[in-house]
Amino acid sequence: MLDLRYHQPSSVRDACMLGRRLGTSGVFLAGGTELVPDYRRGRETAVELISLRALHELRGISADGDVLRIGSLATVAELARSALAEQWLPALSEAARSLGSPTIRSRATVGGNFCRAVSCADLPPAALIGNAMLRIASSDGTHDVAASDFFVGARQTILLPGELLVEVRIPRPPRSAGSSFERFGLRKGLALAVASVAARVQIESGRVVDAAAALGAVAATPILVPGLARLLHGQAPSTALFELAAVACVRAAGPISDVRGTAEFRCDILAVLARRALERAASRARSQGVES
Repeated sequence: MLDLRYHQPSSVRDACMLGRRLGTSGVFLAGGTELVPDYRRGRETAVELISLRALHELRGISADGDVLRIGSLATVAELARSALAEQWLPALSEAARSLGSPTIRSRATVGGNFCRAVSCADLPPAALIGNAMLRIASSDGTHDVAASDFFVGARQTILLPGELLVEVRIPRPPRSAGSSFERFGLRKGLALAVASVAARVQIESGRVVDAAAALGAVAATPILVPGLARLLHGQAPSTALFELAAVACVRAAGPISDVRGTAEFRCDILAVLARRALERAASRARSQGVES
């Protein structure tokens, strides 16, 4: 058993200063739904717990002009029932609703879903296709990084000791864009994703003008599918087109075989999920009624 020591800073700056001083022996504690299991598995060994529960400024979901601001301590349950998030980026709301059980969603935080950097986390793929920016705080101030640059390896992010994710910022999508999230797990409830896909499609004058897809649980990190916008640009949406895009998604993946499925099984599932996600995103784009 580890002899854990508990800290509860009263400000973001204090939390960052403490995290910087403690270095790799310290770890930030939010909802704990990923951290606690990691302790049980022996994956986490930090002995200094830095609780974020007193940092109320990191909570809440709001619009600031053309930016959706999601505090890192907003719970997944709050995100799942947010009408604002649903209107802004449906894929993100769907990802939140798919995560775990109601009990887990009520404790899990948005920031934790990013910072524990689990490849099968549900929220990051949706954030990637939404061109999300992540606001990072340190004792020296704040800076923004693209969500696509946040993950650098299996369970690794760009965060340094003393740096804290404080906000997810998503620009308002064009009205002619639709998004969707699809995942497959072996059972409902607590099942982790075997594979997941978030997709965004923008349609104008009956043609695709922009598109993106991000994959979860099929590579060391959540990944954007390269070249997808170029592949679909100028094409009329169709099942055949999205089946072709699904092939590109599978090619971009690098799944492993584990107790939840073989690499081949994941690729087969991914192809179906990608086509469905792209079709639903395109359908939502057309339903906006702004194709001109």
